[in-house]
Order: sequence, then C-alpha cells, then structure tokens
Amino acid sequence: MGEIRIGIVGVGNCASSLIQGIQYYSRQREDVIGLMHLDICGYTPRDIKVVAAFDIDRRKVGKPLEEAIFSPPNCTKVIEKKLHPSGVVVSMGNMLDGISPHMHNYPPERTFLPSDKKPVDVVHVLKEKRVDILLNYLPVGSEKATKFYAECCLKSGVSFINCIPVFIASNKEWAKRFKEKGIPVIGDDVKSQIGATIIHRALIKLFNERGVKIDRTYQLNTGGNTDFLNMLNRTRLTSKKISKTEAVQSVLDTPLKIDSIHIGPSDYVPWQYDNKVCFMRIEGRIFGDIPMNLELRLSVEDSPNSAGCMIDAIRCCKVARDRKIGGVLESISAYTMKHPIKQFTDNIARNMVEEFIKGDRER
Repeated sequence: MGEIRIGIVGVGNCASSLIQGIQYYSRQREDVIGLMHLDICGYTPRDIKVVAAFDIDRRKVGKPLEEAIFSPPNCTKVIEKKLHPSGVVVSMGNMLDGISPHMHNYPPERTFLPSDKKPVDVVHVLKEKRVDILLNYLPVGSEKATKFYAECCLKSGVSFINCIPVFIASNKEWAKRFKEKGIPVIGDDVKSQIGATIIHRALIKLFNERGVKIDRTYQLNTGGNTDFLNMLNRTRLTSKKISKTEAVQSVLDTPLKIDSIHIGPSDYVPWQYDNKVCFMRIEGRIFGDIPMNLELRLSVEDSPNSAGCMIDAIRCCKVARDRKIGGVLESISAYTMKHPIKQFTDNIARNMVEEFIKGDRER
C-alpha cells in the first residue's frame, strides 16, 4: 500500500503521543499491545507519515517536528526516547482564537508562548506537501481557528479529522460541503481508547439494560496539561459540555433532565501533568424502588489514550479516499468520536467499522 500523508494542527501532547506511537508500532513486533487494528485494508501504522505541522508557540515554530513534540508545555509520557529525523519543520499557523487570554497568567513552562512569526499560507503548504489528511489538535474552544483550517481543507482537497469539540463533521452544513467536494471528513471530539466518556456510556447502558432507573449522574475530570489549563476559561467549554453530555445521554432510552446530569472538566491540578483523573457517580433505583449508587475513579495518561483511536481513524479516512468516498464517515466517527453526526452504541459502531473495512458499508 502507499503511504498516508498527514498534517497536524497543534503540536501538543496529543500530537506528541501520536507521532511517537507511529514509530513505536512501525517496528515489527509479535505482541501488539494497545491497537484496535494492526492492519486496515493493508495499511499499518508504519504507512502513516507526518509531512506537515502547524503551531503558534515560539518554542516549536521553526523547529524539526521530532524536537518540537518534546518542547514545553508538552508533558506527556515518553513512548519513544529518540525519533527518526522527520524532515518536517513546524510552520507558523494562524492563531485566531487558539489561545485563551487567561493562559498568559501562568508560568511559561505551563502555557503557550506565542511566536511573532508571520503565518504561512496553509493551503499552499497542504498542496505542496501533498497532504492527504489534516488532524485538528487545537485547544478546546478554538472555534474560529478550527473553521479556518476546515476551510483550508475544502480549498486544497485534504480530508479533515476534527479531534476537538467544535462541530464540523457533525454540522449538516459543513458535512454537505465536504460531501459536495468529495472529501472524507471525520469528527467531532475524539474519544479515548479507555476514557471517562466511553466507560460512562458503557455503565449507563448496563444500568439501562438491567432495568435500573437512573436518577442522576456526574463525571468530574481533573488534569494538569495545557488542555485542562485552557478549560479553566469556562466560556470555551460550551461545545465540550454538549459533546460529552450527548455522548452519555445518547445511550439512554429517555434522556435525563439537564439538572440531573453533570459531565465536564472540573479543575486544573498542575502536578498531575498529562495524567487525567475521573470521578464518576451514578445514582439509581433497583428492584422494589430500592436506591443504589456506583462510584468510580479512573486514572489514565490522557494523550496516549486518544492516539490509538486516531491511528484507526487516519487509516479509515485514507481507505475512504482510495474508494473515492466523500462526506462524513459515519462508522469511524461514531466509533472514535464523542459527537458524531449520528450517535450509535459503541458495540454497533464497532460492527459498522468492521463492515466499512470489509467494504460492506460505504461510510
């Protein structure tokens, strides 16, 4: 098979985990741990090649990509200590609303240091580097910036995988535009491999199927990376809360009242770094109207937790390009994203992905 040429917007922790993971899984190994699929239609992780990257931090812009992913404020766990030379130099992206104003109040090693370089012509770079797929890893709340890069993809014929909760693939107008252009698009808001939302969905579904009347539930998350620091600005969280809440509500026969469900970031704890801790509680009633409750604590490294899903999404997107399929890829979006254009339970979404891979499902 040919290579899959990707570009990345936002060279943060998630990009770092993905890039390290591509090299890690490109080596021949007998025991493959952490991948949902080693091979998708002949494509393996070794076929993914990063050929372009965009950021706005002065410690990353102008640096080789393999150095930039280890620059502050990145703080995720190291998977690969030494990366092969990529030949990619991080380009200056378009800042727009990519940085929340409150971030300037924190130490440099914890937050962004904006570069004073002039933004590059993104469409030109995408065409020049022959990018197949552009991944959006911008901070939560980057509405204008996300739409800017989505427009760049439409102008250049590049597919867009939207990993954050700005609604592109799940917005009917954007979805229509990508379909009319014949460009595959995946989104929105990437799920973790085993994260708070997918576990919450599984437990809510279990309660529902076992006849438990669910009265109320919450999911509170804390972390110490720039994502959690960025989300201290609650005005940037509207789409994030909608995305996470709808992901859980969608598995219920009757959605909970809005004051009976609370899902979203809780606080920034600097010493947690890229570790995310989730506190979850579900309250309900069983046989005889007897009350019961469940409490769960999940601790997981946040950025590697999403990278496995992205490796599958990238390869499914390339398969769609090979098959000349445009528009929203419903199957892999439902499987790897919190806010797809159409919600399915996780087991059904997985079956849909398997059908897509086999060619029994168009999208």
